[in-house]
Amino acid sequence: MLGLDTSILVRFLVRDDALQFERARRLIKREVAAGRSVFVNLLVLLETEWVLRSRYRLPKKVIVETLSGLLEASDVQFEDEPAIEEALYIWKEATADFADCLISARNRRLGCRATATFDTKATRLPGFKAA
Repeated sequence: MLGLDTSILVRFLVRDDALQFERARRLIKREVAAGRSVFVNLLVLLETEWVLRSRYRLPKKVIVETLSGLLEASDVQFEDEPAIEEALYIWKEATADFADCLISARNRRLGCRATATFDTKATRLPGFKAA
């Protein structure tokens, strides 16, 4: 298994630099052809969402569809995929950030009864409570 950095994942997804996209595509293809998966950890996923939203100005709906499509790829493994799925499901309708949705889902899976916050948007999410 080979871990992917945000720069590789973003180039693979947005294809705005033909040379880097091709290098990322070949890298992933080579791993898959060898029977190995590529791995995306939670930090890379959070950075990727942030880059897609802030740098590329992609609408939330497109980001949800993009990340959901990645989750469906059999050759890509994720750190705590159930938490990611829950976070995406909640984020579709939430006004809070994706990061807050993922923090809540991840903490719940780790046994937290709630996550304390000063963020008023986050307090509207399941699993958060105002501090």
